[in-house]
Order: sequence, then structure tokens, then C-alpha cells
Amino acid sequence: MSIWILRNCVFQAMKFQNIWRSLGAVGGGSLATYVGLKLIERNQTHEAYHEKQEMVGRGGWCHDWDQRQLVQQKLSSESGIEHEQEPEAVALRHIVLVRHGEYKASPDGGHLTELGRLQAHRTGQRLHEMGVTWDHVVASTMSRAQETAMIILKQINFDPLKMKRCELLPEGTPCPADPPQNRSVESVERAFRRDGPRIEAAFRRYFFRASPEQKQDSYLLVIGHANVIRYLVCRALQFSPEAWTRFTLHHGSITWLTVWPTGYVTLRCLGDTGFMSINELTHRRPKEQAK
Repeated sequence: MSIWILRNCVFQAMKFQNIWRSLGAVGGGSLATYVGLKLIERNQTHEAYHEKQEMVGRGGWCHDWDQRQLVQQKLSSESGIEHEQEPEAVALRHIVLVRHGEYKASPDGGHLTELGRLQAHRTGQRLHEMGVTWDHVVASTMSRAQETAMIILKQINFDPLKMKRCELLPEGTPCPADPPQNRSVESVERAFRRDGPRIEAAFRRYFFRASPEQKQDSYLLVIGHANVIRYLVCRALQFSPEAWTRFTLHHGSITWLTVWPTGYVTLRCLGDTGFMSINELTHRRPKEQAK
């Protein structure tokens, strides 16, 4: 529970720093929901917050995890007017998360190796074969994610000028892990305070139910990093976020989540690399050769 208390305190302290950046990528029917969330966050008590986390920890499913119903109730309460019941949503939101290809470290975030470029090409081919029309493509601002995205965009015939570069998606430490990482407590805490609120904001930006105005299923492609993707999966499935280090993602892997109108979230695939040969699979940076 202490990790959740720390996460909430840090996020509240930094939320005003992130609010304007977050509004930039909110589209469709999510703007009203996002603004509504910001209005009610100040009035939520610690007791209600912890009660929800305890329910999730027991394996229960929180249906209003994106707080859509709470927003409607809050708006009705503040206006004093009883609003008509919102029409039911019918569309699915498909969110496909891709990890960048293999890379070598550099001051600007690392550049793809030759194998990394091949992995990105394979991933792009697989995404093309899925026959999906992508509504939006978003990529981390780090160079290795940008290079992966450019290779994939050619394969899926998506206009690079329409791709969004998101400052919330760069790699980082989303929260302290359980079991703990092989790092000092002080190092983990500093990294969490630096990265945690930003990565949590990425979840809130991209994971929500479709609005009633959205009549067709939508497809969002996100190209990013292993730590962030693993955290997003844990949050979306309402698993303990501290479990994000308990599974590994290969470079160029595909993870597919679906958000249903009812509030259910299902995992279609996690870290899929079945479209690559065994000798093309990697999940760590190549070791630097001794000079």
C-alpha cells in the first residue's frame, strides 16, 4: 500500500505540470472526460482511492476504472441539473503496443542496430498483414522508437506527418517493482519520482472507453519501450503495477489490448514475435565489444 500512497502523492504534485501536455493528445470524445477527471481529482478522498486499489488487489474488477460514470455524477452534482442518461457506447478501442527494435546506447536515446532495423521491418510487415486501418499512430520521442516508427510506417502505408510524438512515452521507471530490482532503494525512488507520474499520465491519456459518439471500432498504434508497455499492460488489466518486471518483451514485439464499451479490458496478445525467426529475437542491448 505504501507504494500506492507515494505514487498518488507524487502524481498530485506534478499533475498541473502535465495537464497542458496531456490535453494536446486527447482527441475524439475523450476531451470532456479528461477535463472532468481534472475537476473531480481534487475532491477525491484518500479513503476512496485506497478502497479502489484494495478491491483491485483482491482480484476484483473496477468497472468504472476510467471514471466515466463518476464524471457524469460530478457534473450533475455541480450543475444542480439532472442530466439525461448518457447513450451507451458501442465501439471497441484497440490499442496495439510495439517495442522498438534492438539498439546501441547513445546520449540521445540510442540508435537501431542492423538487426534492430530488420526487427522493425518484420514488425511492420506483420502489422500490415493484420489488415487494420490505423486511426492514430503515436511514438515515444526517443530516437530508437522514432527510427522504429519510421520503418513501420512505410510498411503500413501511414503518413509520417500524421504520426504524433509523445513526451509521456519515453523509457523510465514507472514504479518500484516487486520483487525489487537489483538497484539501490534510493536509485529506484529517484527514478520513480522522475518517471512515475509521466508514465501514469500516458496510461490516462491513451486508455479509456470509447465515447457514445464513436460508432466504429478504432485502432491506435503506440511505439515505445519495454518498461512503459509492461506497466501499461498491468494498469489496463488491473494487475498490481509493481509486477511490471515479472515478464519480458522482445524487441519489435506486438502487444494488443482491447477496451470494451462495458469497461472490460482484454489482452489479445502479449509480446508476440512469432513472425520473426529464432535468430532474430533479442530483448537486451548487444554487449559492447572490448577494444
